[in-house]
Amino acid sequence: MRAYPAAAGKPSKIGIMGGTFDPIHFGHLLAAEESRSALGLDEVIFIPSGDPAHKRGRKIASPEDRYVMTLLTTLTNPKFTPSRIEIDRKAPSHTVDTLREMRRSYAPGAVVFYFITGLDAVLGITSWKEYESLPGLCSIVAVSRPGYAAQSLEFLPRQMREAIIPLEIPLLSISSTEIRERIKENRSIKYLLPEPVEQYIYKNGLYRKEPEV
Repeated sequence: MRAYPAAAGKPSKIGIMGGTFDPIHFGHLLAAEESRSALGLDEVIFIPSGDPAHKRGRKIASPEDRYVMTLLTTLTNPKFTPSRIEIDRKAPSHTVDTLREMRRSYAPGAVVFYFITGLDAVLGITSWKEYESLPGLCSIVAVSRPGYAAQSLEFLPRQMREAIIPLEIPLLSISSTEIRERIKENRSIKYLLPEPVEQYIYKNGLYRKEPEV
């Protein structure tokens, strides 16, 4: 993570893009770039989950594979930075823990955090660990997703609604789930994710259908 000097006494504005990134794709990049541009963020930090508590029901690529794919994806954008903060933490990954740890890395008042995630994830935010603490740690950027309406945010608790910034972006109907299924079925994934990530997946045999025993 790089530190930015505060301009004219103003805190740096840091976006945090958390996710399993299994694999990372153009939809993630578009959400991050649109958020950076719309909110005037100084940087967007991509944080692959280390031990995602909500994904324990299925097999996922290793933390190192997902970190390398994130690194390859962010190399060409000087405003994007990958972080190992959750991968190196030997505990289940929870957004509230990561935000607290990151906040301790900056001087008080030196940074304002914007947690960037999809509208579909935000609608389930009341199931997150200590979700009531999130408004005190960050603003929550709810990026539009195909099939989800921003009006649904009205059903969240008031303190959460006040911390949410709805953001409409060009809708790309791309998902990590679809990419994994395409690989298992030997279908093309070209133009769904950056070419270096596509090459890494094929070189390392990720997401291939497991042979029957």
